[in-house]
Amino acid sequence: MKKHIVCFGDSNTHGYCADPNDCADGGDRFNENERGTCLLQKSLGEDYLVLEEGLSGRTTVFSDPLHESMPGIETVYTCLMSHEPVDLLIIMLGTNDTKERFAANAPAIAVGMERLLLKCKSIPCWSGNQPNILVVCPPPLGEGFHDEVMGNGCVEKSVALPPYMEAVACRNNAHFLDAAECEFNPVDFTHLTRRGHAQLANMLAPVVTNLLG
Repeated sequence: MKKHIVCFGDSNTHGYCADPNDCADGGDRFNENERGTCLLQKSLGEDYLVLEEGLSGRTTVFSDPLHESMPGIETVYTCLMSHEPVDLLIIMLGTNDTKERFAANAPAIAVGMERLLLKCKSIPCWSGNQPNILVVCPPPLGEGFHDEVMGNGCVEKSVALPPYMEAVACRNNAHFLDAAECEFNPVDFTHLTRRGHAQLANMLAPVVTNLLG
C-alpha cells in the first residue's frame, strides 16, 4: 500500500486563487499542475498518496457564526478515519483563527492548534499506531491586508504566530515547518500565488521524505 499523507487545511490547502490571471485556467482554484498538494504528490512519486483535505474558512477549533462546519476539531475524526491508515498528517491552519470575531490572540490560536493535535493523536487511524504529524505555520498576512469581514488585528496576530505554533508542536511530539517564505498574492495579501504553491511543495517534499523514509 502507498504511504498516505493527509493535508488538512483551509483555502490555501484547497488551492484558492485570488487572482484569475495567476491561474492557468482563469478560475478561482489552481489546477492539478499548480496546487501545492498536487505538486507535492508529483515530487514524492508513486509510492505516496497525497490526500487533499482543504476547506476555505477552516479554523482549528473556533466555531464561526457566519459559516457552518468550520472547526477542524469537529471534522478531523471522520477525515482521518476515512483515509486510514494514515502515515503522515500535515496540518496548515491558523489564518482564519485570526479573524476579529473569534477574539483570539496568537497564544490562544496556538492553544487551539494544541487541542486539535491532541484530538488527532487520539484517533485510531495511524499506520503502526504511532501519530506522525507535521504542523505547518501558514505565511503571515501581508501588510496591505484589509478585509472588513475578517476584521482588525489579523496581520499582527498572524505575524506573531510561528513561535507559539512551534512550541505547541514540540510539546506534542509533532514536527514543525514555518511557511513564512512562501509568496502570497498582493491582490488580497492572504492566499498563496502559483509560485507560492510551488515554493510550499518544494519545502515540504524533503521534510516528508525524511519523516517517511
